Amino acid sequence: MPRIDVTVLAGDGWCEVVKKGETLRIIDLEGNQAVDTLLYNAHDKEDRYSAIDTINAQGNIYLTKGSKLLTQNGNVLMTITEDQCGRHDTLGGACSQESNMVRYDIGKRYMHACRQTFMKYGLKHGIEKRDIVSNINFFMNVPVTPEGKLTFEDGLSAPGKYLELYAEMDTLVLISNCPQLNNPCNAYNPTPVRLIVQ
Repeated sequence: MPRIDVTVLAGDGWCEVVKKGETLRIIDLEGNQAVDTLLYNAHDKEDRYSAIDTINAQGNIYLTKGSKLLTQNGNVLMTITEDQCGRHDTLGGACSQESNMVRYDIGKRYMHACRQTFMKYGLKHGIEKRDIVSNINFFMNVPVTPEGKLTFEDGLSAPGKYLELYAEMDTLVLISNCPQLNNPCNAYNPTPVRLIVQ
């Protein structure tokens, strides 16, 4: 029996400790859903996921099976041990009300965004605004053009595809199941995901 088995609706969040030796499975129930994720050492919130150190250590801007997710102190928080999608974004960042306004239209500023979800669920575990750093976007497809620009494209996932993260230490996992309606990262149709910890 899994210790945790929950469905997170689009626009909702989740924040729990995945204990050392446990595996978190993230299932893309309907396909192409972006799962914005932050990771923290559960015993030291300042020792947190670092996109820069993770990219540098593996020599790749995309995450997949075998990728080790590092902190800025060089500690491995989690390792991707299974991946049915094949590529996950480290550069696109989390949507915010400000980016909604800048990227799309001033009238989109009111729309809910991942940074709000991070704050709502993170506060319950001592995560403050200054602790919200560059995040991982699981299942999200953000190619880099030859000119170095980021483009937001349809996802590469499909219904039922999943990845698994093995906890190398007690890791606080903070998730925003992206509500974004303005770019094709989730086919303009945010959907639920399932999280299983065992």
